Amino acid sequence: MPLLPYLEANRIEAGCDEVGRGCLAGPVVAASVILPADYHNPWINDSKKLSKTNREELIEEIKDKSVAWAIAEATVEEIDRINILNASFLAMKRAILQLKMKPEHLLIDGNRWRSDLDFPFTCVVKGDGKIASIAAASILAKVYRDELMENLALEFPQFAWERNAGYPTKAHREGIEKYGSTIWHRKSFQLLPAQLNLGFE
Repeated sequence: MPLLPYLEANRIEAGCDEVGRGCLAGPVVAASVILPADYHNPWINDSKKLSKTNREELIEEIKDKSVAWAIAEATVEEIDRINILNASFLAMKRAILQLKMKPEHLLIDGNRWRSDLDFPFTCVVKGDGKIASIAAASILAKVYRDELMENLALEFPQFAWERNAGYPTKAHREGIEKYGSTIWHRKSFQLLPAQLNLGFE
């Protein structure tokens, strides 16, 4: 079933999504995308349903065809200071503010949104599988964050971030247990089930 090109016709809608909320390491990354009202690409879908190759092939297409797009992040320090939910909102706010065109309405993936922006908004549960602009935002955010974690894995190969992007896989947790945490680990998260006090900053 094709995704909806918009929620309401004749208004400038910015689709917004984030990735990395459930990770143990790395920033949370958000993206915002404004697509032309007549844009259609059957391949655009929830980034989690696409292969790595498909996502990477769609990146330039989204950037080229969109009216505006932006990617932003909230740091590990911000996540630990204001919590992951608020950091996700902050990353999304930063992406929205970086758009070269001002949206008239925000389409937020999920069931919650909180910010001091005065844009009207609609929260769309599982929006990245329903509305094209949210799906496009999810693709931009995921590819950006995956590449970031792959690059960090070159410096910290003990945690298999090139494969798990910082999510709590067995290999990641085993790396933490053996080598301790890094500056990229979220100290406010339970890094290990036993929550061992490890670290080598």
